[in-house]
Amino acid sequence: MARAIHVFRSPDRFVAGTVGEPGDRTFYLQVVRESRVVSVMLEKQQVAVLAERIAALLVEINRRFGTPLPPEISDLGDLSPLITPVDAEFRVGTMGLGWDAEAKSVVVELLAVSDTEFDASVVLEDTDEGPDAVRVFLSPESAREFATRSNRVISAGRPPCPLCQEPLDAEGHICVRSNGYRREAFGPGDDQSG
Repeated sequence: MARAIHVFRSPDRFVAGTVGEPGDRTFYLQVVRESRVVSVMLEKQQVAVLAERIAALLVEINRRFGTPLPPEISDLGDLSPLITPVDAEFRVGTMGLGWDAEAKSVVVELLAVSDTEFDASVVLEDTDEGPDAVRVFLSPESAREFATRSNRVISAGRPPCPLCQEPLDAEGHICVRSNGYRREAFGPGDDQSG
């Protein structure tokens, strides 16, 4: 079966979002250009890593190429949920990130989970071999917005335990730092060290 490559240059929207309640959320990346919508499913940690790497890449391209560094964003313009129904094209296995100096664009490549190992040159070329892919070209400003929104989506989940940083359930959790005793959910400022 031929490989599907979805390419978006200057999309109208590229966002991370979730479906479900905190503790049982499924994470998606969704890219929109006019009436075309493509969604892919991935892990929360993958969203976090992508946001972190985009921020680092923006600093690096500023240092190496003099590309202006977009300012930090405190007020996001796009806080809308994902466009529904969310129908994932595939689950993301591998992510790539780069800079297209000619287009002055951050390039995000999302590759489907695959049982087969592929040479990197096959993945990057638009050949019929290799996993399905989504390739998104973003302005530095759009990349900054994506990273900022992604961090906000990640932090909207369950609050972390102040001792071990694992997510707290409403019933508490078994905290490894408390020697296996169940800790009740407690808020910031509660001293549980004694």
